[in-house]
Amino acid sequence: MGLIKIFSGNEILAVTLKDKLEAVEINVVIRNNNQSNVLPSVSADKPVELFIQETDFHKANPVIEAFRMSI
Repeated sequence: MGLIKIFSGNEILAVTLKDKLEAVEINVVIRNNNQSNVLPSVSADKPVELFIQETDFHKANPVIEAFRMSI
């Protein structure tokens, strides 16, 4: 089984969702393509992406849906 993308958006929301998923013992991989720390002239508008294992999706889905309804 592989990773599936469950979120793509701003970093604050991504970290909030990541914390909620980790609270129910779901491992989350975060991909932050922001290069502004390396190259200050690069815009920081790239979204942060969250991934989970496919096998965890059934457990994560209620958390993800509750989060989406709250924003």
